[in-house]
Parts: sequence; structure tokens; C-alpha cells
Amino acid sequence: MSFLEVKNVSKTFEEEGRKYTVLGNISFSVEKDEFIAIVGPSGCGKSILLRILSGIDLPSSGQVLFENEPIETSNPRVATIFQNFALLPWMTVEENVELGLYAQKMPSDKRKITVEKFINIVGLDGVENAYPRELSGGMKQRVGIARALAVDPALIVMDEPFSSLDSLTATNLREELLLLLQDQSLPPDSLVMVTHNIEEAVYMADRIIVLSNPPARIIAQLKISLPRPRDMKSEAFVNDVDKVYSLMT
Repeated sequence: MSFLEVKNVSKTFEEEGRKYTVLGNISFSVEKDEFIAIVGPSGCGKSILLRILSGIDLPSSGQVLFENEPIETSNPRVATIFQNFALLPWMTVEENVELGLYAQKMPSDKRKITVEKFINIVGLDGVENAYPRELSGGMKQRVGIARALAVDPALIVMDEPFSSLDSLTATNLREELLLLLQDQSLPPDSLVMVTHNIEEAVYMADRIIVLSNPPARIIAQLKISLPRPRDMKSEAFVNDVDKVYSLMT
């Protein structure tokens, strides 16, 4: 049994009497301890697919099974890391990380311990009382990562989480996230990331799912077997990047 199963998922929108299909009959599975990257042309529905995986949106047809149960509403065991950070500007770092724990009705003493733990893990200790306007882009995304980890999710979905950051900050955060994922004492069990950056997908993922133009279908699924940490200058890495580019073009 797969950890997450996407079965014949399609998504159609209707506007001014016309129907527009974004996702067409998408099927794939995610195993435990697997990092999946989804790539495809701009506008092919990658972000919509992530919303369906988390239960924020529902497919027009087909279904998503999470631990063999259909996802029909927002799933509390799935956390999202957003491209635009999605922090509440009137809340401090500590309060933003604490948000999901309120929804879980966690007692205040346990909330405090949990928030402190994950703020420390992502390297934000000392700025707990800062507001988003006082933070750099990288620090804001660290808040988003801490907030996602704090709710102890089984699955994290990430929507282009590094695309708003400068190159050096993005590189550092990718490395830090991969190190966190190696710690078996920390969540999540699996991770699904949407990205337009092919090198990023090959660097981070265990498997890459390539989508076509809309109505998006799966062109290919490419397993990345390179050992970590991956050398982006190696011939094997460059070959895998070229494979993904050729599939998309």
C-alpha cells in the first residue's frame, strides 16, 4: 500500500460557459520516506495538483488516497510551504509558527515547547519576537518551514519554496532542508515539491514527475539514484538534468 495515491485525477474549470481542463487523468503514488518533485510547463496545473494533494481543493474526477483513506477535506496531516511565505504580518515569528498548533488545540505549555524547538531547529532563535517586515526572504521561509514542521505532518507539500529567494539563500536553504529530512526523529514521512527549476528537482528529489502542457498528463517519471550530497557539476547529474529537459521539450 502506498503512502499517498493519486488515482485518475482531473480538474476542470468553467468560465463564461466554457470548460477548461487543467489536469487530465493524473495517476501516481508516493511512498514513505520519498521526496517527489513535480515539474512541467508554466500553467500546467502543478500548484492546483498540490492543492488537491493537501485537500484544499478537490478534483473534478478521480481521487486521492492518503494512507488508504480518500482525501475529501483539508488534511491536518499534510502541511504546506508556500512560495510567498504566507506569514501574517501582524504576528511575530513565534506566533506565526504557533498558528497550526492552535488548530490542533494543543495545550499552551506544549505549544510553547514545540514552537521553541522548531524555531531553534531552523536557526531562528533570537528573532522569536520579530515581525515579518523585519526579516529577510530566507528568514521568512525558515518561519514557513518551522510552521510546517511544528504540526508534525506526515506529508509536506511545497509550492516553489525557493523561487522568491536569491541564489545563495536558496542554495543554503535547500541544503538545510535536506539535512533536516535526514533526521528520522523529525517530520515528515514524505515530501512533494513543485518547481520550475530542473537542477533543483534533480538535486533534491528521489523521483521527478514530468507533466505536459494542459490538460496536463504525466509524460514520465524519472528516478534519481545519485548519492547525496549530489555534485551538480558531475557528469551523472548533468545527464539527469538533460533527460528532464529533453522530456519537457
